[in-house]
Amino acid sequence: MLNIIFEDDQILVCEKPSGVAVQSAGIGTMDLESRIKNYLSTQNKGKGEPYLGMIHRLDQPVGGVLVFAKTASAAAFLSKQTGNGEMDKRYLAVVCGKLPVNSGVLVDYLYKDGKTNTSRIVKKDQKGAKKAELHYTVLDEKEELSLLEIHLITGRHHQIRVQMAGAGTPLLGDKKYNPKADSGQKTTIGLYACKLSFIHPKTKQQMVFSSEPKGDAFSIFISQHTVDGSAVLHQ
Repeated sequence: MLNIIFEDDQILVCEKPSGVAVQSAGIGTMDLESRIKNYLSTQNKGKGEPYLGMIHRLDQPVGGVLVFAKTASAAAFLSKQTGNGEMDKRYLAVVCGKLPVNSGVLVDYLYKDGKTNTSRIVKKDQKGAKKAELHYTVLDEKEELSLLEIHLITGRHHQIRVQMAGAGTPLLGDKKYNPKADSGQKTTIGLYACKLSFIHPKTKQQMVFSSEPKGDAFSIFISQHTVDGSAVLHQ
């Protein structure tokens, strides 16, 4: 099911479920891009294949808010914001352990290994290394887990997952970078793209979209007692 948060003639904002690939999931697997194109095709019958511009991605295990462009000019405008760091991306993360301070900045250099589809922290002068920066704030701590809000400054491959593991606080349920994660368990990864802000390509207005995290990785921090039936995060 496609969960569309907002749509007009320029953009489409939706919530990606965890476990669904954004693009190219493989034969017989429906990725998010294909779902949206199918939806747009039903809306534009007889007008040919709809345009859909990919602006940014989320790792397959990660759910959250994504924006797509419905025109080439909107794609160029939004991609420029992404490249300039003007698109504000906020995440909620559940990590194992506790950070030494309640707010801070992590700056590392990451190298992507295409053969294993993983990234690792390397020295600055290593060939292919790219600077990775994020800001974090501790929102809550329960048992041996911490709930963080993360402001992603750069957008590197598996960045949050690698940097948090490098800081000694790997993401709960991250089967690639958390050595204590049980590969046999179905625990969702403790990472969710909860908020996205950018300038609309046509109206030039500030657009802000948000969504509450889904998945059992966040259950310890989510209240089940709500008024409207939706989960509410303790903050």
